[in-house]
Amino acid sequence: MTAQILDGKAALVSIKEELRGRVAALKERGVTPGLGTVLVGDDPGSRWYVGAKHKDCAEIGITSIRRDLPATSSLEDVLGVVRELNEDPACTGFLVQQPTGLDENAILSAVDPAKDVDGLHPTNLGWLVLGEPAPLPCTPMGCIELLRRHDVPIAGARVAIVGRGITVGRPLGLILTRRSENATVVLCHTGTRDLAAEVRQADIVVAAAGVPGIITKDMIKAGAAVLDVGVSRIVAEDGRSKVAGDLAADVADVAGWVSPNPGGVGPMTRAMLLTNVVEAAERSLA
Repeated sequence: MTAQILDGKAALVSIKEELRGRVAALKERGVTPGLGTVLVGDDPGSRWYVGAKHKDCAEIGITSIRRDLPATSSLEDVLGVVRELNEDPACTGFLVQQPTGLDENAILSAVDPAKDVDGLHPTNLGWLVLGEPAPLPCTPMGCIELLRRHDVPIAGARVAIVGRGITVGRPLGLILTRRSENATVVLCHTGTRDLAAEVRQADIVVAAAGVPGIITKDMIKAGAAVLDVGVSRIVAEDGRSKVAGDLAADVADVAGWVSPNPGGVGPMTRAMLLTNVVEAAERSLA
């Protein structure tokens, strides 16, 4: 079997077009969505991610508010910028790019929950647990939207999530078990007794462990949908460092759908960030 590609790049293009219309409608009502970012230091990866987010915004009419701070910045320096963006009416949503090397929980907790476009504020995660509307985490929602846009059945499906991190695994399990998704979820981790047996039963597999090649061909049920969310750095044969996902290459031989890495869930995370910014602006009018 040759797996169909879950194309996040193509889905991002479609979502941008949809959001462009919503942004235009907001501007007609006197509101221009604005994304704020706070970047601490000069990590090349973080700088690329922040730049990509602002490029996306420019393409659909969202204003960019960028605050780049030196690596020597203190926690109080960052919190000062957070307070500034909380109070700025032009900023409808913002994020502090991680890692900062500082107290991430203190920074995240200082963000106005209504402007939390990462969907990871403790208040918003609490609303998720309670099943109430709130900004949702971008990568988990990107996984779900990618499946939806490729007509992968979610309702009633058995889903194996590999990885229990707060940015993907834990919130994704909560979202998938809502009535709107109705999946049955098993959340696997380093303490799972027989990982292969758990994954082999799944109709949908989300690999978010950050362990290169942890999911192999023999662990996948024929025809399953497999999403690669893992990001690790490995040294290639030529001695250069490169990004590796959690899937072994031969998974595509048995799976029905596979998300590439890069090009799968990554673009969908950006798409959901844009969606959260626009929805924050829409809520401000309500």
